[in-house]
Amino acid sequence: MSRQPRPSRSVLRAAGVVVLAAALLPAMAYAADLPDPTDPRVGLAPGYLPWSEVTSNIELLDNDPRVAPFDAPPGNFGFVNSDLAFTGDTAVVGSFNGFQFYDISDPADPTLSGSFVCPGGQGDVSVYGDLLFMSVEETRGRIDCGSQGAGGAVNLERFRGVRIFDISDQANPVQLPGVQTCRGSHTHSIVTDPDDPANIYIYNSGTSGVRPAAELAGCENANANNPAPVTSGNPTQWRIDVIKVPLAAPQTAAIVSQPRIFTDPATGAFNGLQNTTPGTLHPSGTAYSPLPNTNTCHDLTSFPARELVAGACQGNGILLDTSDPVNPVRLDAVSDPNFSYWHSASFNNDGTKVIFTDEWGGGTSARCRATDKLEWGADALFDLDGDQMEFASYYKMPAVQTTQENCVAHNSSLVPVPGRDILVQAWYQGGLSVIDFSDTANPVEIAYFDRGPINTPNPAGLNLGGLWSTYWYNGQVYGSEIARGFDTFGLTTSDLLSENELDAAREVQVDEFNAQHQEKIVWEPSFNVAGAYFDQAVRSGELDGATLDTVEKHLAKAEKLEGRGASAKAQLANAIRVLDDSGDQGELKQALKDLRDSL
Repeated sequence: MSRQPRPSRSVLRAAGVVVLAAALLPAMAYAADLPDPTDPRVGLAPGYLPWSEVTSNIELLDNDPRVAPFDAPPGNFGFVNSDLAFTGDTAVVGSFNGFQFYDISDPADPTLSGSFVCPGGQGDVSVYGDLLFMSVEETRGRIDCGSQGAGGAVNLERFRGVRIFDISDQANPVQLPGVQTCRGSHTHSIVTDPDDPANIYIYNSGTSGVRPAAELAGCENANANNPAPVTSGNPTQWRIDVIKVPLAAPQTAAIVSQPRIFTDPATGAFNGLQNTTPGTLHPSGTAYSPLPNTNTCHDLTSFPARELVAGACQGNGILLDTSDPVNPVRLDAVSDPNFSYWHSASFNNDGTKVIFTDEWGGGTSARCRATDKLEWGADALFDLDGDQMEFASYYKMPAVQTTQENCVAHNSSLVPVPGRDILVQAWYQGGLSVIDFSDTANPVEIAYFDRGPINTPNPAGLNLGGLWSTYWYNGQVYGSEIARGFDTFGLTTSDLLSENELDAAREVQVDEFNAQHQEKIVWEPSFNVAGAYFDQAVRSGELDGATLDTVEKHLAKAEKLEGRGASAKAQLANAIRVLDDSGDQGELKQALKDLRDSL
């Protein structure tokens, strides 16, 4: 499939820019707190390969179905696709059966370039240089990556923890020793320290049962849902693993600390984050998961620019200070009776906001039904006030989905539009949403894609599938589809997203990407970046009348002069002179100054 040619570039994008002022309205009103039965996503015909779909302001460029040995009928958990990571022109697709490499040098036509069978689930992946890390939690995981399993209550050939591979030769990945952990690895996150360039750290989250000490020394089981204070022994629960990886010798990676980040500072109880009274039910009538306290994190997201980690930790969202990455310190913790299972976290690019997702139903249940309120299985948006999290609002994909579709909030990443906070969010069989959360009290859906329910192998039942992750990487959105394979999407311009904004986002190019290791995005000055701020000032109504006409005229002249190799500085100075220093005009003024100074 070939990508459509893009229109010619102009800083004004002519016709559309002056009609944007009223475009950003809240995507849903929570006074009507149920999904919309009239949304175009409702009632899509069932299918598998092929499928029915509906889309708004984003297009599917390519789908690459799973192939052997990573293919199986939908619902076979041993072969489902999981998370994504990116390095250079390669997308790494995790799987419960290992990992796959896709060449994305042509984003509209990716090709499977290699695969490595290494069963063990969950198969979440991340990359750092020539290293690939993979989470393994299932008891079938083996040290040798064999597919024969590892039976028995105790098996010294079993591997549960974080695998490490050298992928300098992607055609021949080499497994290094890796790090065994007591509860395996459901997910892991890279944490970096600018004062320690020789090492990286892996924060590991194990969510499974505790291994016997006879299999892995030091593992100590306890009642994870014990409501009484736990202050003695060294139970494996109520902690995370911090793994130090020396970059010069990654084969020597090892656990260096196991911080008890849930401890009550007043009592010293390890199980210090009590969230619900035993027996309490979620407002829907379903059970919380887990009860009654938080004993591990599902996912941790690091933001090195502020030395912070946001943890989605079963019954809580937490914020950690990682200025000493070996010894993180809990700064804040929040809970919410509408949240059943805090699953993942994302910061905005300034590190002043954090979004948590609720994987109510565990990702295998229909949770976007007509009766499911929009604050259940949703995103919760928080503003950071210093080191404290302040709740702002919920956001959930607003369209009714069927009882045959597993649907709930899942993995996301930022779309790097300067001046705005935009996220692309996966909802399993609810598809994807592109969400503007610049105003955390009023998140706005600006694009979406959805397929109809999978109807095989059980035509009348729920067949597991949908988008596990949707991430922006170097100009495109990529998706890991649990059953249907690997997707590439292209955002399109609309009243909600101008071509200047989209082109400025495309200018951000990185060497690698891990969604749970959020590097701060820096935009180099350009006419696209300045044009993005211009469009935003027009859209908000802060740039209008004679000031708009003046800035528009000088900015257009400046771009033409620069295109001819002449100096554009005088024209930019004329535009700068008429702008205020505050609000959207102030943002545009600074972008124009940066552009002028860069020429």
